[in-house]
Amino acid sequence: MSGRSASRIPVYLEVGKKRVFAGGLEWPGWCRSGRDEEDALEALVDYGPRLRKALRKAATGFHPPAGVSALRVVERLEGNATTDFGAPGKAPAVDARPLDETEAKRQAAILRAGCSTFDRTAKAAAGATLRKGPRGGGRELDAIVRHVLEADGAYLSKLGGSYRKPTEAIDLWAEMAGLRRTALTLLSSLARGEPPPRTPRSGSLWTPRYFVRRSAWHALDHAWEIEDRSAPAER
Repeated sequence: MSGRSASRIPVYLEVGKKRVFAGGLEWPGWCRSGRDEEDALEALVDYGPRLRKALRKAATGFHPPAGVSALRVVERLEGNATTDFGAPGKAPAVDARPLDETEAKRQAAILRAGCSTFDRTAKAAAGATLRKGPRGGGRELDAIVRHVLEADGAYLSKLGGSYRKPTEAIDLWAEMAGLRRTALTLLSSLARGEPPPRTPRSGSLWTPRYFVRRSAWHALDHAWEIEDRSAPAER
């Protein structure tokens, strides 16, 4: 492998029939989609500076690429219905690797940073009217927050935890904070090699690395959605 090739940022592609996702292998949360491989890789480059801003101290060592030529595709995955629906749905091979203590702390820091960015962005947009899409689509702010909470609960179950959806009015932010603490505690125990609290009937759980990858992507994806939809429209 040449020095130039080794210095490029390793990424993977998840290729569906209608949509392609590109993701940074070592930077969970940095994952964008496009109509084809070229669009997805260009979108990933475009969001490099936003990732660095969002992760703050957790982005130490991350240098946003200047162009697609700075990326190196090392794995292509066949997408599924989730891919075409609009969410990454396949784990790259590197996510099967175990986590040592140092990497577990780094991954947890990235996840906390992504969640904090979502919280700050959503709270800053309180009272703002989010622009609708060209066809009138797009959730209102409260619905986005509730959606992220419900997704976090579903993701926790894929890690081997459990979450019961409240049946009465709750403080969404307090509920979300508690759920995240539970997820981070479980993530830490799994990284130490402890067994998951439960295994679904399907027997299929996410690896700790993929849990962070999917959760960080979801938090940042909606944070950036809120930023874009609440910003003044360009004339």
